Amino acid sequence: MTDDALIEELLPRAQRAAEGWQHTARITSITPLTGGASSLTFTALLDGVDGVDRVVLKVAPPGLMPLRNRDVLRQGRLMRGLHGKPGVLVPPVYFEDAGDPPDAPPLVAMGFVQGECMEPILRPERDRALFADVRSRALDAAVMLAKLHQVDPVEAGLGDEPVVTIADEINRWTRAFETLPEELQGDYARVGEKLHAAIPPALPPVINHGDYRLGNTLSGDGRIYAIIDWEIFSIGDPRVDLTWFTYFTDEAGHPSASSGAPTGMPTADELLDAYSEAGGSRPPDLQYFDALTRYKETAASGLLIKRALKRGVDGPGITNMVPALPIMLREADELLG
Repeated sequence: MTDDALIEELLPRAQRAAEGWQHTARITSITPLTGGASSLTFTALLDGVDGVDRVVLKVAPPGLMPLRNRDVLRQGRLMRGLHGKPGVLVPPVYFEDAGDPPDAPPLVAMGFVQGECMEPILRPERDRALFADVRSRALDAAVMLAKLHQVDPVEAGLGDEPVVTIADEINRWTRAFETLPEELQGDYARVGEKLHAAIPPALPPVINHGDYRLGNTLSGDGRIYAIIDWEIFSIGDPRVDLTWFTYFTDEAGHPSASSGAPTGMPTADELLDAYSEAGGSRPPDLQYFDALTRYKETAASGLLIKRALKRGVDGPGITNMVPALPIMLREADELLG
């Protein structure tokens, strides 16, 4: 379905849902904002609502059932539950429509939050004038992650969400490896077995974002304005989020980094200190979760490569990622000892 056809289908449903939220609301236009594999994003301009002149529409992809990372209503429920929780900033959810999937996909309307979405290690430029701002944003993100992990899932309305164990997390990415072409799989099976054999004691389950990093926030002026992109959130061990976040520091050597030059990001230790000061003592067994993070990133990168090649998309970004896969698996193996 083209964007124009999807907008034509969305407009009357979004209008009815908006009127259910504020009877004076009138949607004047819907425009594509960004697109992705798991959901589509649009902006809708509004008249008739004091203080709100546009909203962001998160829409499940048409033609597919809205399951797992495509379940925008589940994401909306999470953000409703988190909105107003101390220290945690997410866009407000105004209205939604369940649609009639797969042809009429569900939609969720959120408040528009002004801010920059950026990942320092992925930026091609390395401007030292921005280092202080990058550092401040990252430390603020560490504090907000601690506050997120202090939210009781039951109090956030997520009491019926299953707890994802460490073994479940390993198995999720093992299944992803199994879908990859053989040349992208590497020695995943042996590393996965080592991860299972070394599972440490679990910590009490928390709300995990699943892809927590600066690139999934809106920020500016050294502050985080909102956490966005909740497609793969889960209830599980907090160290899954924490070591994923610290993998996007300069010293981690992330394979997607645009260069080896510094970005202004704090070190992993500094982020961990900020997280601990905002929420308690530093968690144990982080080296194990550093290994799990690399296993996860290898599988996720392999999926990106597979999808890109299937669409006929190639280039330096894809080409450079292929040799990084065995390197990340080797790092995971070495971290496990």
